[in-house]
Amino acid sequence: MAIERWLAIASVGLFAMFAGEMISVYHFMANVPEDFAYLGSFTADPKILQFISIAAAPAGILAAVAFLMTRQYGSRPIGYMIIAAGAILLAGMATSYTYLEKIDPQYLTDAVVLAPVLFMVMSVPIFAVGTHLLRHKRKKPALY
Repeated sequence: MAIERWLAIASVGLFAMFAGEMISVYHFMANVPEDFAYLGSFTADPKILQFISIAAAPAGILAAVAFLMTRQYGSRPIGYMIIAAGAILLAGMATSYTYLEKIDPQYLTDAVVLAPVLFMVMSVPIFAVGTHLLRHKRKKPALY
């Protein structure tokens, strides 16, 4: 398999990992155990920034590199993988956003409220890039 396919596969995996991490943190904040209070205060901001730097940023870079490597000739499988990555990101962030109503106000910070919205908006260009690869016509070699 070509390297651009492996990059697209890794991008899908990292976006799925990011969505899972975010859902787990938001689920935790919505269902904090009662015996957790004596352990000290919990702040989700460092965790969210860690998840962005470990999974979301590399996933976006890998998707962009896969796109740049295939934009000249187009690639349906890579386009579908990039679209799937955007769908996974959108679904994960929408699920995380639904937890906001259940989270105790002491845990609500700007990062907690804005991160799902930011990455839902980020999924739109990912869809556009994947769609571009699907619509791109292969160039026929010139006959001299």
